[in-house]
Amino acid sequence: MSWQAPPRPEWVQAVNRGDVLPITDVASRPLDPELLIDEARATLGLDRHAGVGAIDGDERFLEPLGVACAALEEEAHLTVLGRWITRRYLLRLLEVRFHLAAYVRDDPGVRDEVVRSPIIVTGAPRTGTTILYGLLSCDPALRVPEGWELLRPVPPPEPDRFPDPGRLALADAELRLMPSVNANLDAIHEYSGRMAKECLSAMSFELLTEEIAVRYDVPSYHRYLQSADLTPAYEMHRLVLQVLQRRWGPVQWVLKSPAHLGALPTILSVYPDARIVVTHRDPLTVLPSVSSLVATLRLAHSDDVDMPTIGRYHAELYGRYLDALVDADEQGVLDPARTHHGRYADFVADPMGSVRATYAGVGLDLDPVAAAAMERHLAEKPKGHKGEHRYSFDDLGLDRDAERARFARYCDRFGVPAEA
Repeated sequence: MSWQAPPRPEWVQAVNRGDVLPITDVASRPLDPELLIDEARATLGLDRHAGVGAIDGDERFLEPLGVACAALEEEAHLTVLGRWITRRYLLRLLEVRFHLAAYVRDDPGVRDEVVRSPIIVTGAPRTGTTILYGLLSCDPALRVPEGWELLRPVPPPEPDRFPDPGRLALADAELRLMPSVNANLDAIHEYSGRMAKECLSAMSFELLTEEIAVRYDVPSYHRYLQSADLTPAYEMHRLVLQVLQRRWGPVQWVLKSPAHLGALPTILSVYPDARIVVTHRDPLTVLPSVSSLVATLRLAHSDDVDMPTIGRYHAELYGRYLDALVDADEQGVLDPARTHHGRYADFVADPMGSVRATYAGVGLDLDPVAAAAMERHLAEKPKGHKGEHRYSFDDLGLDRDAERARFARYCDRFGVPAEA
């Protein structure tokens, strides 16, 4: 096996030894839903009459919050630093729920904002969704949410004060923390407050989110998430977009997350006019690449990270997701007139040709100015500009022939070439 956990920075070792007492004290507090809600209230200066962060009286989020907290306490094997990061993360989610509830109460008309025909980019991780998303963000005619907006969407951003400097600073502090714990994370996936952000973060305010399943080894939460009705999460997703566009007028949203791959019918029930872009790549390349990313993210929170366990998890997860994609395609769930499929191999061979095909596939025109901005983006950020991402299928402990058979139906349906 070639994968090894990178060495910990000295400051991380000191925190996890308990040498940094303020962090140790905070980390020692239980991850208890009631305590976290009370802390969020206290931070915002609210009393108990503020409720529990319900929006329109809906308290459905309390159940997934309870499941998540129990799994994090009992299964995630958190380090001192991991507990501290996790508390900050959960408290932000709860604080923003209070902000959203107050905003909807004070401006109920935000619910009338129309999120018109959003373009949703999805596909298994490491299939080119991130680079495509970054290129689409270069087009001024499209609205791609930035990291700071999705982490802290309230109050609505103002076009003449964009980005909001205070919220950007808070988002950068959170998003750049994990790369400071694991120095090689940027070579795998870069994070910052001004970068285009996966809209998965908007769903996290409902506590139904693969953010938790990715960052932590929490099997009980993962099982809960896989069996849950994700409609509330996508309704929250829509509310966040409604807030973000409130002071802008109608915009053409472009959104992205591999997590959408497992929920296409639900997405289309919330956004019936959505246009879907699906990226494709050899699953036997996807599996070690995404497993390497997830292992690196989990190392920020735990010393107990097992690559074969992560590999099996992803083989099963994307086996289901990609089978569901084939089913959706065969059953006509995806309208061919509003769906575009793109292969990673084609993108590598001709990036701008693939972008133009994507525009045509979802009924957009690519303006020459936008195309020039995209070409500059490609030149300024070539693959590997933050370092080389090394990974190997052999690290996963999986049988290559068995996995090739698992994904044969998907590869045949979409003409996905084998890379290894």
